[in-house]
Amino acid sequence: MAKALTRILYVEDEPDIRAVAQIALENLGGFTLHMCASGPEAIEQAPGFKPDLLLLDVMMPGMDGVSTLNELRKLTGLEQTPAMFMTAKVQPQEIEQLLREGAIDVIPKPFDPMTLSENIKSLWTKHTS
Repeated sequence: MAKALTRILYVEDEPDIRAVAQIALENLGGFTLHMCASGPEAIEQAPGFKPDLLLLDVMMPGMDGVSTLNELRKLTGLEQTPAMFMTAKVQPQEIEQLLREGAIDVIPKPFDPMTLSENIKSLWTKHTS
């Protein structure tokens, strides 16, 4: 039986996108969401939040999503936490590379706020059951 998905750590540097995703995931999806604006912030705050899922933007200034995921994987309790990337780079070879980096799936941007939660739930079930 797959673990229920309730807690999502969301890392996104764009405030507008964070705001839309927060409404989509908390209000529509019913998730407990912890948002971080950067990789270093996520690395600092993730252990205390204990997320079920890491949801990471790929292109961020300073530390990108892949680097952030690699660092989060070094933290106790997050070594096996499922991760999904959100990105506008959705060419097949780009998606394959992100999957090789350890993501269970990739969500294209721009995303539809009305279907984002269901999309994440569906991908979670597909990969964790």
